[in-house]
Amino acid sequence: MSNQHTELFLRHQRNPILTAADWHYPVHSVFNAGATLLPDGNTLLLCRVEDRRGLSHLCAARSANGVDGWQIDPQPTLLPDPDHFPAELWGIEDPRITFVPELEKYAVVYTAYTRDGPGVSLAFTEDFHHFERYGVIMPPEDKDAALLPHRIAGNWALIHRPVSAPRVHMWISYSPDLRHWGNHKLMLESRLGAWWDANKIGLASPPIETPQGWLVIYHGVRQIASGVIYRLGLALFDLNAPDRCLKRGSEWVFGPEEPFEVRGDVDNVVFPCGYTIAPDRDTIFLYYGAADTSIALATGSIHAMLKWLEGHS
Repeated sequence: MSNQHTELFLRHQRNPILTAADWHYPVHSVFNAGATLLPDGNTLLLCRVEDRRGLSHLCAARSANGVDGWQIDPQPTLLPDPDHFPAELWGIEDPRITFVPELEKYAVVYTAYTRDGPGVSLAFTEDFHHFERYGVIMPPEDKDAALLPHRIAGNWALIHRPVSAPRVHMWISYSPDLRHWGNHKLMLESRLGAWWDANKIGLASPPIETPQGWLVIYHGVRQIASGVIYRLGLALFDLNAPDRCLKRGSEWVFGPEEPFEVRGDVDNVVFPCGYTIAPDRDTIFLYYGAADTSIALATGSIHAMLKWLEGHS
């Protein structure tokens, strides 16, 4: 019997919905997928795939219902290109997808891994077959990044997570041209003490634009005697000044419980990089990496998340 902490997110009965066994070529694990709805109504997941060397690339999987019947690209969709982009030497990871109406393209923000650690890279695509890479836009050590879908006061906005030891916080930066970034602002701090999100936090899936503000699902990491636990929390930010936090949940809302979340390459991890929103504009399909080994699905309600924040912030 599941000891579910909250009913905000309900796991799908088919979980995990994608594993390494579903791939057409030999891989070690699949997890941490960006997600989007395509114009034809199909769901696309851009999955992080770790090969048997230990290096990651990205591979697309498409489904009519977002649950099963996945059509997986027979070869990697986006491979590291260290000859032209040296920061991708040790692989590319954890994509987050944002459709940008002004450009009529999808922005894919991902982590490029090199000798100096993880950095934030950006690419654009119209079809998830051809990609225009911009390269590293935030140098190491930085990750957990996503682009907002439209400009804020004339500038593009990027949420990211630079490391400033010993604690790690979420920041937002602005750019006139998607290449030169500045006006860096602290967006959300990790808490001190014994909190579930003490010391280390980061963006999970891209922010959800609502009339009340940018609804952000973020991950928090707690260090315990046996390792770490990755769980999810909620926060709300001002639409016109997204560095301004309006509400922040005091408790975590989703954490590892099922065997495939508790045991894997990295134990005790639920880590979403993407979601889709149903035609009712409320139901969310949240795709999350489970224990850095497989991809699982949970459903929730945007209205319910906003209401929960009212009583728990």
